[in-house]
Amino acid sequence: MTDACPGPDGYNKNMINILLVDDDPNIRRGVRMLLALEPDLSVVGEAGDGWEALALARELQPDVVVMDIRLPTLDGLSAAERLVASQPHCAVIVLTLYDDPANRLRAEQIGVSAFIGKQKTDGELVSAIRSAAFRVNTSREANQCPHDARE
Repeated sequence: MTDACPGPDGYNKNMINILLVDDDPNIRRGVRMLLALEPDLSVVGEAGDGWEALALARELQPDVVVMDIRLPTLDGLSAAERLVASQPHCAVIVLTLYDDPANRLRAEQIGVSAFIGKQKTDGELVSAIRSAAFRVNTSREANQCPHDARE
């Protein structure tokens, strides 16, 4: 959650800020609508490909990025790998139709927080987002976030 380390635009400190990444705008819209039902979740940006996701994650500093695997220009697992390496205080959750052992293994090796098939229940995604944000928030507090100097 952003209370320990708000993004550069000073989002609501009681919210978990989320970046959605999927090449299908209908999927993004559906996930955004689902998350809008939760009082502690806020979608702060959306991207349709891996490179756009990396740029927006740098700019927006979300707590959690929910990312598909199959993306144009840069696939989701490659984007997740770059994101995990460059922004360790941002959790990545894979949300995909391509739920197979090879993708799960690569995601685990990269260090994503959760791997969820799109066919799973909505509650699993919401729970995974909250869990990942809690772990990120705990890590930020332990490592003194550079944004704290703004407060």
